[in-house]
Amino acid sequence: MAITPTTDLPLGFNAPHFQLPNAIDGAMLSSQELMQDGPTVVMFICNHCPFVVHLLDGLVAFGNDMQALGVNVIAISSNDVSTHPQDGFTFMKALAIEKNFPFSYLYDESQAVARAYDAACTPDFSVFDAHQMCIYRGQFDASRPGNGIPVTGHDLRDVVRTMLAGHEVASTGQIPSMGCNIKWK
Repeated sequence: MAITPTTDLPLGFNAPHFQLPNAIDGAMLSSQELMQDGPTVVMFICNHCPFVVHLLDGLVAFGNDMQALGVNVIAISSNDVSTHPQDGFTFMKALAIEKNFPFSYLYDESQAVARAYDAACTPDFSVFDAHQMCIYRGQFDASRPGNGIPVTGHDLRDVVRTMLAGHEVASTGQIPSMGCNIKWK
């Protein structure tokens, strides 16, 4: 299993705009409507990646907790389904329903959104403040498949707590997420 880290980018960029179909109902959703009411966590995930599968219940719990705090959470799958059919729209819908995702699970078939966000791996996390400026690109927590560390979402939760408290999120010391590379066409 090859491990790919989040792309190291300077923080402060604005969230790229997009319009993608939601796996649950096929409705086209735009970043403007999904991000309009406050801070947002954008995560690139997929169905098959062992790193995502390892975190999946924690991501659902995180999504529920963020919803209660007024923080938007968006999940996007951008993998090439010709090589990874289990990441296709039908399977995305089944997973979202099975796990009762509290967030939209969007399909980026063209991979243009993953490229616009410089996403590199699954999972890949970016946190945007209420002005849609990126303040964090890093890991969910230190848990990885097989390392014995419990899934807590500590790092991402700490960033959100700091932001919601009105404090500046440190731009140094952010630990990149690690996972499978996005399966590019």
